[in-house]
This record gives sequence, C-alpha cells and structure tokens, in this order.
Amino acid sequence: MKKLAVLKPVLKLFFSEKRGKLWAGMLLAAVTVLCGILLLGLSGWFITATAIAGLATATALAFDVFAPAAGIRLLAILRTASRYAERLVTHDATLAVLAALREKLFRSWAAPQAAKELLRRPSRLLFRLTADIDALDALYLRVLVPAGAAFVTMLVVGFAFWLMDSTFSLAMVAVLVLAGFGLPLIAALWAMKPMRRRAKAVEAVRARSIDLVSGQTDLLMAGRLQAQSASICAADKRLSDADDQLNRIEISVGAGFGIATALLLCVALLGGVWLAEAGTISPAVAAFALLMALGAMEPFAALRRGAMELGRTLMAAHRVGDRYETQPHFYVPVQPADPHEAVYLEQINMRYEDKMPLVLQDISLSVRKGEKLAIVGTSGTGKSTLMALLAGEVTADSGIIRHEAATLLTQKTQLFQDSLAENLRLAQPKATDDDLMQALEMAGLSETVGDMPQQLETMLGEGGLGLSGGQARRLALARLFLHNTPLWLLDEPTEGLEKATAQDILQRLAQATSQNGGHGRTMIIATHLRREAEIADRIVVMSNGRMTAEALKGTQAFSDILKTLRQV
Repeated sequence: MKKLAVLKPVLKLFFSEKRGKLWAGMLLAAVTVLCGILLLGLSGWFITATAIAGLATATALAFDVFAPAAGIRLLAILRTASRYAERLVTHDATLAVLAALREKLFRSWAAPQAAKELLRRPSRLLFRLTADIDALDALYLRVLVPAGAAFVTMLVVGFAFWLMDSTFSLAMVAVLVLAGFGLPLIAALWAMKPMRRRAKAVEAVRARSIDLVSGQTDLLMAGRLQAQSASICAADKRLSDADDQLNRIEISVGAGFGIATALLLCVALLGGVWLAEAGTISPAVAAFALLMALGAMEPFAALRRGAMELGRTLMAAHRVGDRYETQPHFYVPVQPADPHEAVYLEQINMRYEDKMPLVLQDISLSVRKGEKLAIVGTSGTGKSTLMALLAGEVTADSGIIRHEAATLLTQKTQLFQDSLAENLRLAQPKATDDDLMQALEMAGLSETVGDMPQQLETMLGEGGLGLSGGQARRLALARLFLHNTPLWLLDEPTEGLEKATAQDILQRLAQATSQNGGHGRTMIIATHLRREAEIADRIVVMSNGRMTAEALKGTQAFSDILKTLRQV
C-alpha cells in the first residue's frame, strides 16, 4: 500500500484537470465491452432460437426474426460508435493531463539553483520530463479504464445470471473475481522488478549513447571510447534480459487467462445445461449465457498489459513526485528601501554546495538608479555568480539583497530552431511586428532582417544557425531591449566579437540606458575587457569572491584599473 501511495497525487491531478472526460472515457469503455458481450450473446440466442423454431412449421411462421435482427444491428452500431468515442475521449483527456503535468513539472524547476541542476544532470531531468511522464498514461489508459470496464461488466454479467439462477450467478462472479482480478495482480507483482530494471536500462542506454555521440572527441582523447561503447552494450544486455523475463511473464499470464476463460465457459456450459434440463431456462437462453460468458473475460484480459507496466508507472510517479507537488517558484525581487537605489547588497555570503568554499564573501554594494557599474576581475573571481544572484538564478546563504526587476544577458547567446520573430518574443510574447522591428533597429539588425526574403519569419537553425556571431549577439540585445526592465545585468556582452561590432553594441547599450527617462536605466557589466568597463561610471574589482577595490570615472584609480584589463 505504501508503494501505491505515490499514485495519489497523480490521480488527484488526473481527475482535477479533466474529471468529466476521464469518467466519460471509463463509462464509454464499459459500454463498448457490454455491447460486445450482448452482441455475442444475442447472436447466439438468435441462431439457437431460429434453429429450434424451424423444427415445426407453426413456430417457424410465428417466430419474429425482425426484432432480434434489429437488436443485433443496433448493438453493432453502438459498439463501433462507443469504441471510437472511447478512444477519442480517453486519449484526448490523457494527453491533456500529461501536458498539464509536464508543464507543472517544468514550472517547478523555475527556481533558484534550477539552471545549475539542469546543467549538472540534463539527461536525467529530460528523462523525467518525457519518458517518466509518458509512462503515467498507462495508469489511466491501461489500468483505470479496463478496471472500470471490468468491474461494470462483472456487475452486469452477475445480474444477468442472477435472473437465471442465484447459484449460477455466484459461481460465475467468483470465477471473474478470482481469475479476472487475481491474474492481473499476480502479473503486477511478478513483473514489478523486471519492469523497473527495464526502465532503468532504457534510461542508461539513452544517456550513454548521447554521451558517446556528443563527447566522442573527449572520449577518444582520454582513451575511453571503447569503455563507453562497452558500457552501452552492458546496458543493452540488461535491457534484453529484462525484456526476455517480461515476455515470459506475459506468456504465462496469457496462458492463465486462457485457462480462466475455459473454466468460465465450463461453468457456463454446465450451469446452462443444468438449468435447461430443469426447465428454468430455454436452450436459446442457455446459448445466450454461454456466449456472454465467453465475452465476459475480455475486459479483464485488457488489464494484463497495464498490470505488467505498473512497476514502471510507480517508479515514474515516485521519481517526479517531489516535483509535481512543488509549487512553481517565481522570483520577485525586493525593492530597495531608498527610492534612489537600484541595488542594495549587505554582507552577502554564498556557496554552491554545503561544506564547499564560499564563492562570494562579505559582499556589500549599493548602486544608484541610472548608474553604470562595471565589475571586473579575472575568471573565477565570482563576477558571473554575483550576476546570477541578482538575476535570482541562485540564492545566498546569508545577507540582505534588495534590487529592482532585472534582466540578465549571459555570455552565451541562447537561440532556438524557430523564426526570428519567435526568438524575439521569448522576451515579450505580446510584442507586435512593429515592436520587434523597433527593437532590431535599436540593436542595429533591422537592415539585415529587412534584406532577408522572409524577414521576421526567417527560420533559424539549431543554436541560431544562419546568423553570424555578431548578428546573434545583436538579436540577443534586441531581446534585452524588448524585456525593458529597469536593471540590466550584462555578463561580458561583447566577448568574442570583433572590435567594430563590439564598439557599436556598447554604444547602443549606452544610448538605450540614457533613453529610459528619469534617472535612466541601471546597468551592471561583469567583464575583464577594457572596452566594456570604459562605459561605466564606477568600477568594482573582485578577487577570490571578495570586492577588493572601487573607483569612480574620471579618477586616477579608475584609469589604473582600466590599464589592467584586456584590451582586445
């Protein structure tokens, strides 16, 4: 029962999202099964009754063939329609619920430290978002739907046989309960471990294959290429062994259902003959009972597949459980108490992991609105960490943080395989084409886009393929302009660009900050390049996670610090 408890939040989400459709799908599944059983039974009754009626001329002339024929045709139409509607409703509801669950899970990652966790374990978290959530569709489609249909079938069949004889009914229901529900339970328990081993083996094969393809150069240089290939083969062997064991279980359970169906037919045959000889029912009704018993095991047999996948479903529910119960986190910065301040930090200390050295130590900083601040220092001094802290991507261990709403422009330009317009609308989903062109004009990219045949609808390749490095950086700059927050955080915005392009981008950034009105827009630049620090009003030097020096523009100290920075 403790293992099944992990399904409670999943079931709660399922029935809170699409409750009506989910219940309707289960009802339609039951109607489909019952129509099939009644169709089989009525057809058997009709054939038998027609044969008996044909033994005498009087009964043959009096026998009504139209009503049973119409009933058979109606049941056939109902069965086809309900089957189609059931598939349509259940799959639509399931896909909608899984989409909601995937969104909920993804939003739960939108919290401080999330980016670091995603970078550290991307394949595992991607597996949670795709394969683990997809595994949960078996819970509804292959467990709840056939279980509901089987339960309704058992009640209807039991009631139908009760009208013939109570003892007969109890015998039939006993076989359905013991075999129909017992065999899937045995299958679930028997397949629990191999199904989990299979799921883990699939994850291992996928992750190791991706590592082999993406890191083949590093593996080759390290002499680990053969070892990586061997690890993939080992994982594939575990997958093959698990599949073999699951196939044996499925065949055994299938054989069990065959035996159970034969047993049910024996009970129906013996009971029908006994009741027919006693004159309780007619031979035609006995044929109806026999054929109805033949179809009664169908919904129980459908439980077999879902029962065998229960181990994978439970594991998937457990692995994503800590996330879908987490409320989405949205970082909301605390405004500084002083209306003239844009940023206020006091005694900030931070480490990435427990018991690891501090990456930021005793950081205290005040930045006034409209100020341009450059944070300089060599790589590894904590500049990017401080920017991530202000952007809300990481959290401090201690200290006070207050600042205005901020936008972080990282060192790497993140572009996606989509149109130029959609890449820009990541910053402002409601932006019109005119807004996009205005942002591109400010970034110095409007003429380039205007010369493209499809202009804003031009498709980019993976990672922004189709644009040069400078053009990609300008596109990221246009997104920054579209987001339009009062505080801009720029982490080495012109790194890797040639001098003319870099100078133009820095000039446009300076113009955009001065056009913000009032005090102007506040800008903090983390850099080790002289050209980027030159546009600042103040420089702060960082070393080993500490602020070690500070200088205002126009002072000798400011010039001395600039001379220590890389010029290219």
